Formats: sequence, structure tokens, C-alpha cells
Amino acid sequence: MTKITGGKACVEVLKGAGVEAVFGLLGGSMLELYDALRDESSIRYIGARDERAAGHMADAYARVSASPGIVLGAQAGPGVANLVTAVAEAHLAYSPLVAIAGAITRKDLGKDTFQEFDQLSVFQPIAKRSIMVPTPERLPEMLHEAMHLAMSGRRGPVVLHAPRDLFSHEIDPPTVSPVTCAAPGAPTAEQLTQIMALLEGAARPIIFAGAGFKSPDGSSVLAALAEALSVPVVTSTGHLDVLPADHRWLAGQTGPRGNACAAAMSRQCDLILALGTRLAFNSTFLNHDYVNKDAKIVHVDTEASAVGRYFPAALGIQAGAAETADMVRAEAEKAPELRDRWKGWADQFDESKSALTLKRSQEESDDAVPMKPHRVLGEIRNNLPRNAILTLDTGNACLQAADRVACHQCPAMVTPLDFGLVGFGYAAALGAQAAAPDRPVISIMGDGGFGFTMSELTTAVAYDLPVIAVVLDNGAWGAEKAYQRTFFDGRTLGADIESPAYDKVAELCGAAGYAVSQPGDTAKVLQEALTKKKPSVIHVKVDPEAINALRKDLFEKPK
Repeated sequence: MTKITGGKACVEVLKGAGVEAVFGLLGGSMLELYDALRDESSIRYIGARDERAAGHMADAYARVSASPGIVLGAQAGPGVANLVTAVAEAHLAYSPLVAIAGAITRKDLGKDTFQEFDQLSVFQPIAKRSIMVPTPERLPEMLHEAMHLAMSGRRGPVVLHAPRDLFSHEIDPPTVSPVTCAAPGAPTAEQLTQIMALLEGAARPIIFAGAGFKSPDGSSVLAALAEALSVPVVTSTGHLDVLPADHRWLAGQTGPRGNACAAAMSRQCDLILALGTRLAFNSTFLNHDYVNKDAKIVHVDTEASAVGRYFPAALGIQAGAAETADMVRAEAEKAPELRDRWKGWADQFDESKSALTLKRSQEESDDAVPMKPHRVLGEIRNNLPRNAILTLDTGNACLQAADRVACHQCPAMVTPLDFGLVGFGYAAALGAQAAAPDRPVISIMGDGGFGFTMSELTTAVAYDLPVIAVVLDNGAWGAEKAYQRTFFDGRTLGADIESPAYDKVAELCGAAGYAVSQPGDTAKVLQEALTKKKPSVIHVKVDPEAINALRKDLFEKPK
């Protein structure tokens, strides 16, 4: 049997697992892997300008493709350290990121060697596993195991540390296979009976849907359940795309980043069918501002520890969201009288949703200059193709975007979720575009956040990733400025920033650039950028006063 290098063996494992793209930044710790990757036409390599950005690309790729996202930390020491932020982000988003992290040669371990640090320990608290490969022969096996672990159960990042010399050793070709994972379980017959009994006793039920439906099949199952029950669906933060924006029963995101209709439903309901969601901080603030304290909760999640953790559950079930929804849907179709019982509740939902629709319409016609962010977001919403993918950043501009955008084809929304990371959105958009080359990808960013990763414009151009970045420029770190203005008597420091003309920066990098300052122009240039199908930046000036403080609890005086 002809032996191959460890680097070649890694590429064979990736190919056998069906990996179609990997992300990274060239470094000296795994050049044999790069050499083998160069000759593998079935796997696309996308090289970033920063390892953090490469990690975000792989993270978003994983979320959109529902497969492992592979990032190469190809330089031991600083290159691997730069991945920490990306791994932490994936950890709090439950994203199956797999980082192959280069390490120093085994014979030099523990000698204070150039670029040596305890990288194994650094990643242990922020990954499902942080694993050191001990021998060349174990390298392909452990890479396959890392992908399997990242995709199994509650998904999350795995970091595989590989000393430099493992990639050059010659070993037997590996046995390759796809990454297969067990499907989530379903409720028992007794649990299904209990769910239906709670529904039958409810007057104002809602479905609280989360990431458990974040797939085309999951979205279809959720839609069928909502239609069978004829009850509102509120979504957890960052998962507005689990139903099409124009679905009859979609209320939208609830919680502090949501809208008034969804919040009203979750405050006034008497039964919450919580499926595939943790009911965690980002969606609830862990209080009863957005969750009726008197409502009974049926809580279903694949992770047992999440069930009933923050809000007591009348019925807690460890099971898959889609599997549960499909079983409840089948039972509900046998009891159409339930829908008649909830007609008054449905009418109340319709009134609330109509009021929200009217408000959105009024926002869209706001002709104030400088433009309000909600005017720009309305123009974006009304001009997006139905198959568009949106990535958002963190910050005040993107806070306002969270429930003002329209998603139609799940998965269609990628956000930083619980890590609240500024600078995530544009790099994530490049990864999403690599995962879905036939879908338009639009990244909505603040001016500060875009500055974090604007060098990745060169990546978009080099690898023909036609992402459209819409930069809402309010000349500030808006979230923090809102807090300073609200809670510190208007005293600010470090809040105001000046950014370059991002449209001109885009042009210098070989992308298309557009500058917008007037109502109506965002829609026009967005349509032009969509037609061009090349990397583009739309730099939009918005009202610097249109910022709001999200959290009041952060600045309460100690008692």
C-alpha cells in the first residue's frame, strides 16, 4: 500500500466526509495539508486576511449548509490564538465549527519554543472538545471524530490541535466515510397525550420556535403545525427565518430584540409550546417581561439540561423540535374543534399583527433627512429576493434590523446570537455565500462593525463572493453611546467615530461601491447591486440620533 503524508490524509478525510469548502489563512504549520488541498478539485479553499474572519466564515458556512465548517489555523501561536473569538462565537451559537489548529513540532513541546503557548487549555472552556493529536497515524481518525462530535447532539465547535510534524509523516491512506449522526428523538405516546391535553385546556396558546427548525424541512414542519393549530408563532432571537415572513401565523421575534406583536402574544398567552428553543437570555432576559408568568410551558429540546432550566415547565421533554411538531400536527388534524375554541385569540393576533404592519408601512414612508435606520431597513425589506440570505452584526443599527428584515427561505438569517460579537456579519456573509452560491447574500452592518473586517473585501473579490454589504453609518458606537447618553447625563467618551468612505474603499479593492444619503436611494442601488452580482458595499448615512438603549438593568444602582 502506497503511503501518503498526514496532510494528504486530512484532505482525503475531508473529501470523504463531503466537505466542499474550507477557510483559513496560510501559515507554516500545515503546509503539507495546503499542498494536498491544492490538488483536490472537489474542495474549495477560501483564504481570509485574518484567522478570526476565517473562523466566522466557516461558522456561517456550517449554519447554512448544515455540515461541519472547517477552518485552518495554519500558524501555531498567533494564528491559532486569533481563532479564539471565532470559536467562542460558535460555542455560544451551537455551530458545528471544526478548527484544525497547527501546533509546534512534538520534539519541541515544553521548551518555550518560538510561538509555543498552551493552546489546548485556551480552547477547552469554549469548545465541545479541545484535542491534541498524539501521533501521525491518529490524525485522520481524530479529524473524522472531530467532525462527528461537532455535528452530534447539541452542535458546537471542536478544536483539533495537530503538531507541525504530523502533516509531513507518511502513513497508510485512511478509510474515509461520511459524517453520520443520530436523528433527534421523538416524544413518547404518553408525552404526546399530555401535550394535547394541555392544548385542549388552553385558551391562548402560542408556539415559541427556535433553532430546532432551522432547516428547509424543519421550517415546513413548523408551518404545518401552525396551520393545523391556527395559533401564533413567535421566534427566539436570531431565528426569524424559521417561517417565511409572509406566513399567516408568524408573529416574528419576541423578546427585547423583537416586535410589539410577538411580545404581546408571549405576554398574554396562557400556554407556550416551546420547541427547539432554550427560552434563554437573548430571547427572554430571563424574566417575565416577555414570558407570561402564569402561562403553562411545554418545553421540548434535544438537550435535556436546557428543558425547564430558566422557566419551570409544566411538561418537559427531551426530543427533537421537528419530530415533536410533526406528531402534534398529526394529532391536531384529528381535532379541528380546537381551532374554533381559539378563534377569539386568533382575532386578537390578527389585530396586533395588522397594527405592526401599519407601523412598518409608516416607517417605510418616513422621508426625514438624515434618514432613520427604519426607513433604510424598510427599503431593504421590500427589495430582497425571496431566496436571500441575511447576516447581521451586533450593535444599535443591527438591533433595529433584527425584526425589520424579511426572510423567506430557511435558513436565511445568520447572526452572532449570544456572543453579541461586533464585526461578525460581513465575514459570516462570505461564508454563507460559499455555502449557497446561488442565493444572494446581504450583510447589514454598522459603520464601526464593518471597520473590523473591511479588509475581507479583498477576500470577496479574490474568491468571487458577490456579497452585498449595507453599512448603516451613524458615526458612533451606537449601543454604547445610547447608554452613555441615557444613563450618564449625555457625557460621552470614545463613542463618536469617523469612518472612511466605504464605497470608495470597496472600489479600491475591486468591488462595487455606492454612497446613499437620501430616502429611496437604498432600494435603487440595492437592485443595481443585485443585478451586478459582484461584491458590493452600500454606504448609507443614517441619523446619529436614532439610537436606543436596549438594557436598563445594566445601570441600576446597587441596593
